[in-house]
Amino acid sequence: MLQFDGNWRFDSPGRLAIVTGGYAGLGLEAARTLASAGARVIVPARDAERARNAVAEVGGAIEVQAMDLTDPASINAFAHGIVQSGLALHMLVNSAGIMALPELARDGRGNELQFSTNHLGHFQLTVRLWPALKRAGGARVVSVSSMGHRFSDIVWDDINYVRRAYDPWNAYGQSKTANVLFAVELDRRGQDLGIRAFSLHPGGIITGLAKHISLARLKEMGNVDANGEPVIDPERDTKSIPQGAATHIWCAVSPQLDGKGGVFCTNSDIAPLQEGEIVMSLEGRDRRTSRVAPYAVDTASAERLWAVSEAMTEVSLPG
Repeated sequence: MLQFDGNWRFDSPGRLAIVTGGYAGLGLEAARTLASAGARVIVPARDAERARNAVAEVGGAIEVQAMDLTDPASINAFAHGIVQSGLALHMLVNSAGIMALPELARDGRGNELQFSTNHLGHFQLTVRLWPALKRAGGARVVSVSSMGHRFSDIVWDDINYVRRAYDPWNAYGQSKTANVLFAVELDRRGQDLGIRAFSLHPGGIITGLAKHISLARLKEMGNVDANGEPVIDPERDTKSIPQGAATHIWCAVSPQLDGKGGVFCTNSDIAPLQEGEIVMSLEGRDRRTSRVAPYAVDTASAERLWAVSEAMTEVSLPG
């Protein structure tokens, strides 16, 4: 486990962690923290050269390998290399993501791009890495979701916006709900093998994820001040990158989560369930809640999403 004596460190160094999106923002901070604590960290990235330059700036033993979350063949090739190496995978942090694409975009299989990148790519990666996770004899899979899951449940009869008008925030919300449901069902399937799964909300943090949102809009939302600087106020859920990544690390290693799984976490704690009406607004109305929507942790929906994801990716757990 991870201990703190002025610096983070593992009591048994050399554990393997894979962090998607580990070359920027929250993912980079999580990768840096795990590497500085003694873990071997591998960061899969579509632009490997850019990723190597980014991780070199923070130092530590972080390796970069090529992988594109929207390309099934690329995911398979990366995972195959890990599995065939015989390595045990102790921590898989699915942190990469995109947000609020202004126009409808699709991957090569025709799936809406936010759902594809944020959920389906990570679903396929996790399933393909299953043998390496099993080898650890105690592994954790961490899915970085968001309070944005409150924008939308999964719209089961039109996930890919074939028959309904595209909305950037509802599409993002649907993908973030999928992250939470994925953790619920993954934990159910993996717990007897020592594989536990968690999802989380890191906080309202200004990173490259917000590149499709104008500065004026970010000011209206309360995420940046009049000078365009990020607002850091954890009481209002606006955090720095290290403050946000703290929940990544807590989910990946905290002994407080031993024997638990399938839960949604925020502020390095397990989030309570929302009661009553669920309201979500970019202007902040109920945006800074710490509660998870019931539909995002519904076990029947989690099982249904797993089946839908298998059909959409043509990937399933090895028998």
